[in-house]
Amino acid sequence: MKKVITYGTFDMLHYGHINLLRRARALGDYLIVALSSDSFNAIKNKQSFFHYEHRRQMLESIRYVDLIIPENDWEQKREDIIKHNVNIFVMGNDREGKFDFLKDICEVVYQERTPEISTTRIKNHLKIR
Repeated sequence: MKKVITYGTFDMLHYGHINLLRRARALGDYLIVALSSDSFNAIKNKQSFFHYEHRRQMLESIRYVDLIIPENDWEQKREDIIKHNVNIFVMGNDREGKFDFLKDICEVVYQERTPEISTTRIKNHLKIR
């Protein structure tokens, strides 16, 4: 079984997120999503509209997602990959090269983002209305 993992906050879930999850799942047989916890978002100076539990519930309803684990700190990626026997690490290409340090334990794939949509773009648009 080929396992794939990706990380994110997945706040204000939109079709760009769905595209990423669909394409990530297509790379393997099992998709793990490491979902940023509320406490980790605070460390990153991010404030989510939805709390962790609600974001987890939304992700659970997506057919491409097989397992959701909490992301609690910057350092856990290597540990998660080893613990869950992950073959492929997936991240958006806006982070190109940032995770190459994981290439010694798995394949690292940077997927193209859906260019016309982002959570930041949605939040900025809603501020002007």
